[in-house]
Amino acid sequence: MGFSEPARKKVEEALLLVGRMHRADPDSAMAAAQELQRWRAGTAECRAALETAERLWASTDGSFLQSSVPQPQAHDHRRARRNTVGLLGLGGVAVMLWAGGRWYWQQPVYELALQTGHAQQRDMRLPDDSEISLAPHTRIRIVMYRDRREVRLDQGQVRFRVAQDIGRPFTVATEWGRVRVLGTVFSVGARAGRMRVEVAEGRVAVWPLDRTGAAAYLEATPPVNLTAGYAIEADQSGQVHSMQVAADSVAAWRNGWLVFHNTPLDQVLAQWNDYLSRPLLLGSHPRLQQLQLSGSFPIRQPQAFLAGLPDMLPVRIQRNATGDVTVELR
Repeated sequence: MGFSEPARKKVEEALLLVGRMHRADPDSAMAAAQELQRWRAGTAECRAALETAERLWASTDGSFLQSSVPQPQAHDHRRARRNTVGLLGLGGVAVMLWAGGRWYWQQPVYELALQTGHAQQRDMRLPDDSEISLAPHTRIRIVMYRDRREVRLDQGQVRFRVAQDIGRPFTVATEWGRVRVLGTVFSVGARAGRMRVEVAEGRVAVWPLDRTGAAAYLEATPPVNLTAGYAIEADQSGQVHSMQVAADSVAAWRNGWLVFHNTPLDQVLAQWNDYLSRPLLLGSHPRLQQLQLSGSFPIRQPQAFLAGLPDMLPVRIQRNATGDVTVELR
């Protein structure tokens, strides 16, 4: 097998290059392939080390090493022991490098944390050509690996246009559930104790929390499949409400509109307050918490919204001397 010819360090260097050629990103893989080509045209030591490294790479399950261990000969115990120790040593190197390769493979290739403030929206293109749009008061973290893409949405609302990459699923996680998609346009919101998912194009799979509040296993069959024009809301108790929405209303805030579908009045005011310098206040009467609103309103015209609100709900608008506006029950 010739393990005694190439120095161990040389074999390790060759194994790292072989590993990069097979598993690294395209630029690193090309650089490794070019370096290995120089090894093939180099010294006998380099060629022997490379030959050994390629055999080890192809035999990371250990079968190659097992079949290559020479049987001890009764007339040459010292030589047999030396060969076996050498093989086990290189086997250890292979295992070490295999484990190192796994570690390397699991490392993020891209990480980004984003946060928007009051009345701030932000659009951004990711390295995989996916596009994200953040509504005000949104906080997310994006981590991309070689085999998957993960987003953690802590609060706020994000519209995604996901570039299809079958080899790297795209997952969005919130406190109240997870969403997986391969390529589509959708929106995920996390606020007021619940997650809201709306689909404008394509299809997404949703795993809300179960009724014990535990997260579902992502590989299991998704409890909810959403297609374009549908939305769900899920809370921490596993309650799920599905509804139809206009596909062109998904993330309408990007176009200057706030769109509500039977949205509780406190959430309606909270979304308006993302854009107002003086927040709207909700009165203390318990019935106000039960009122819901549907409709589309231009963000630039909050006064028109306030003027029309008493016509839509049994409320009145009260302004005090300092200019604060409170929505009270009529």
